[in-house]
Amino acid sequence: MTELPAPSVPIAVIGIGADGWDGLGGPARREIAACDVLLGSTRQLALIPEGETGAERVAWPSPLVPALPGLLREYADRKLGVLASGDPMFFGIGVTLTKLVGAQALRVLPQPSSVSLACARLGWALDATPVVSAVGRRVETVLPELSSGRRILVLSSDEHTPAAVAELLARNGFGESALTVLEQLGGPAERLVTGTAARWDHPLGDALNIIAIDCVADPSALRLTRVPGLPDEVYDGDGQLTKSEVRALTLSALAPAPGELLWDVGGGSGTIAIEWCRTHPSCRAVTFERVESRRKQIAANAATLGVPGIDVHGPAPDAFADLPAPDAIFVGGGLTQDGMFDACWSRLRPGGRLVASAVTAESDSLLLRLADEHGGTLRRFQIYRAEPLGGFTAWRPQLPVTHWVATKPAAPQG
Repeated sequence: MTELPAPSVPIAVIGIGADGWDGLGGPARREIAACDVLLGSTRQLALIPEGETGAERVAWPSPLVPALPGLLREYADRKLGVLASGDPMFFGIGVTLTKLVGAQALRVLPQPSSVSLACARLGWALDATPVVSAVGRRVETVLPELSSGRRILVLSSDEHTPAAVAELLARNGFGESALTVLEQLGGPAERLVTGTAARWDHPLGDALNIIAIDCVADPSALRLTRVPGLPDEVYDGDGQLTKSEVRALTLSALAPAPGELLWDVGGGSGTIAIEWCRTHPSCRAVTFERVESRRKQIAANAATLGVPGIDVHGPAPDAFADLPAPDAIFVGGGLTQDGMFDACWSRLRPGGRLVASAVTAESDSLLLRLADEHGGTLRRFQIYRAEPLGGFTAWRPQLPVTHWVATKPAAPQG
């Protein structure tokens, strides 16, 4: 759904590269020449020669996104042009404008993106190269993509990002990874700088850059993939966490899909929310935890494991108010609290999944009753781990865990 009325004249959204005016084709040049108002960054506006357009030039304010609706209303009766870096629909302003006014209100003229140009320079297959944006995001979001032998591109926020990425890799078992920083791609000042993450000592370069990582894992590095069930030792906290084996079974029952939102009730160390978000970059999670020290630990664990965007709230169900309805809920704590299940079930979207976990007789009994009322699947696990016993090895049982997995009925049609 769009947020603003469509303008009377379509907005021209024109991609422009570091080569500036010389790299624009005829249609893009004609759109710029026809504009009454031209919006863009100061750097982008400077790429348009003075004699090529009589448009009023307006540099983007900061912060940009909150100011966009007001700018579009202010110039609604004039022919508006917007300059964007490379492809406006690739992590660009074109996506934001589409949400505001709709695709039919735009005429988008893309240039090659920085990713396309980087792959062309490096000889990497564009379709096989994952891209992570560090623009307006913490560099830790790179972490879930790391795997030995993998090639990754990182969109930089500024000239400080390469050093931050190098330090991140060195600190997380990928210090021998090769880095290539590609600056001002496609322009006369294009430059490539190479090095190794653990020994990165280059001075600050150009703010307009993209980072290529050829991943090499240290032999001693823990293997941390997107598959749920990370080793317990990667989590800091007071020991209140869902153990690795049960965590993998829990995420399997929750069945995350790209773009979905999880509510993790009784967050503990944040393990379920964190591994939900690691399954895909677009997965989101809100976790609810009553103990303040654990809330802080959840945020720290989330950053350490590459998903710093997890939203951490106080105790459920009081903290549910005004939050968007989730696609799935995991109740790992507080299940026997009065009204907890009803509050969760009422907020779960129709067709959504709820997984509840029990380790006590009281919560076990409650799951039996809920399954009788709402259907779903009950199952019980017990994990054994081998531990030393004198000079021998014994199987030590973990507490048995009961899971109830239920799907909320879809809303009736019509």
